[in-house]
Amino acid sequence: MKINTTMPNKLVPYFEKELTEAAVAFRSQHFQVSWRHLERAHILGQPYPLAHTFVHFKMLGFGIRTKNMAEVLGQIPRLVFGGVKSFVGEIPVGNTGGANVPPLKPMQIPNDLQQIIYETKN
Repeated sequence: MKINTTMPNKLVPYFEKELTEAAVAFRSQHFQVSWRHLERAHILGQPYPLAHTFVHFKMLGFGIRTKNMAEVLGQIPRLVFGGVKSFVGEIPVGNTGGANVPPLKPMQIPNDLQQIIYETKN
């Protein structure tokens, strides 16, 4: 079992870029695009407790701001347990993190994110 604590420095800019693009798209009311970037940030941050929890916080905010109660209710347990699962290395790899997918379902990681993850490992 691998215990993850912090995101590798080389991965941080990619993670932050997804969060920034999510915010920009949201401000432009491109909600689907914004959500897609949050999902991508989730995939990148999922192995790291603080990043993982932070993305779920952002997803909760998205649900609140778009008045999506299913998302709000789905994010609450993910906020509570997501970081813990990351800390002990028990994550469903590739899961996009939204309430529209089962929280423990592994998913295919998009090719470009696979490449980023591979290139930025320690």
